[in-house]
Amino acid sequence: MKIYPIETGNFKLDGGAMFGVVPKTLWQRTNPADSNNLIDMSMRSMLIEDGNRLILIDTGTGNKQSDKFFGYYYFFGDFSLDTSLAKHGFHRDDITDVFLTHLHFDHCGGAIQWNKDRTGYEPAFKNAKFWSNKNHWQWAVEPNVREKASFLKENINPIEASGQLNFVNIPNGDFAQNTELGFDILFADGHTEKQMIPHIQYKNKTIVFMADLLPTVGHIPLPYVMGYDTRPLLTMDEKATFLNKAADNNYLLFLEHDAHNELCTLKHTEKGVRLNETYKFNEVFN
Repeated sequence: MKIYPIETGNFKLDGGAMFGVVPKTLWQRTNPADSNNLIDMSMRSMLIEDGNRLILIDTGTGNKQSDKFFGYYYFFGDFSLDTSLAKHGFHRDDITDVFLTHLHFDHCGGAIQWNKDRTGYEPAFKNAKFWSNKNHWQWAVEPNVREKASFLKENINPIEASGQLNFVNIPNGDFAQNTELGFDILFADGHTEKQMIPHIQYKNKTIVFMADLLPTVGHIPLPYVMGYDTRPLLTMDEKATFLNKAADNNYLLFLEHDAHNELCTLKHTEKGVRLNETYKFNEVFN
């Protein structure tokens, strides 16, 4: 098995929205804002090469939305999904599986693209199975008012229409072991219904793809919860359980949205679980 970080693009979001009720004087210590109160965010996917399977976890936003839509998010930098795949010798047609942690636009938008004459949409990965779960899919196709702006029909409906949609089995508890994709999955409901957090065993370490359970290292303290979360108190409980387990077991946390830190580890302190170290992926896995 080989794992590659795949940078699909950087954007900016309102710092207040990203940290909910936490005052700016506190969160700006780790996530400094610009003059518009915006903080840097990444969309860092993960590529897993395992035998004859090439699994992509999340896809970034893609590029099919309007200039007006993208104008809200202040994209910056030169990263793209295609150039990042090419850097490691791959093309999107090589992808066998696209695993979507959840269906918010910044995680799944790149799964669907315009067709050749821009009259409709088609899968951006023509040879891949797309993976979600039934509960989250239903949550996304019949969105609540809070999340409606993040669940975009043009990102979601064409996946089902393609015939390439598959569902991961939901366990009785919150943790599925040795799933169809070859890794464990933690199901978390605080951010959105049945968000999926992959746990990958790699070179004698456990790497956890954090998605929106932990967007950046600045979100490690329990009250630092996004305003986007539908059930913030549940997020705090889920974080508490996970962060303690991560610190106990020295998990490597793969940060999808932290523009400046790819991996981190945690430690126990008198104030609770806190950041231990940050790393570039290649510093740990040469």
